[in-house]
Amino acid sequence: MADNRIPTVVADDAHVIYKVNSSAAAGSGSPLASFKRLVTGSSPANVREVHAVKGVTFVAYRGEAIGLIGSNGSGKSTLLRAVAGLLPVARGSIYASGQPSLLGVNAALMNELPGERNVELGCLAMGMSPAEVKAKKDGIIEFSGINERGDFASLPMRTYSSGMGARLRFSIAAAKQHDVLLIDEALATGDAKFRRRSEQRVRELRAEAGTVFLVSHSEQSIRDTCDRCIWLESGQIRADGATDDVMKEYEAFMRK
Repeated sequence: MADNRIPTVVADDAHVIYKVNSSAAAGSGSPLASFKRLVTGSSPANVREVHAVKGVTFVAYRGEAIGLIGSNGSGKSTLLRAVAGLLPVARGSIYASGQPSLLGVNAALMNELPGERNVELGCLAMGMSPAEVKAKKDGIIEFSGINERGDFASLPMRTYSSGMGARLRFSIAAAKQHDVLLIDEALATGDAKFRRRSEQRVRELRAEAGTVFLVSHSEQSIRDTCDRCIWLESGQIRADGATDDVMKEYEAFMRK
């Protein structure tokens, strides 16, 4: 039987390797040592490579919501950044339909500006017209809930708690239809009422023929919003399938 689903993200044996500084070796940070490395093309002795994603292969389809689960350091956020094009793939390939949007990147919030002005700038950064921004601004602020305890929309972002900022970022990003929306822990912020609103919005984005990837340590958020789950461990896919099935495998693994 023919598969009529439309792929939006294809990862083909994708590897992500990045470099981190370890404790500096004696003299390695001196101007002379730096000059020698520049001339010889050698790498500093205190830099090591981290193989964060190891040969990941999957296909995501239009209309899917995919949960990414795994223990801390398993490569979930790194994989999202690679899908968004923010980290290079060392080997293999990642192909995406359109420009994937990593939550909080397109909504470029500025601490010294009021929340309402950040809503306008964030929407413009996502390609909305001024007329669209005007029509959506009040709804975005209401959805975020930042005004529930006062007129915070008119105050600078630096006066917001981290949770308020995260809710506003989600509200801005979710106001636009995306081919691929990547959400990293945004649904873990705020109270239960906001989580219900945000989870409902994820379901609406799926219905609008988008693809949503969700990283969350809240197993309930994954179960409520995702029909498919990919379990990463040590940078490799341990399981990929129906959410309930993969979550049961993962929970059994974590109980060991």
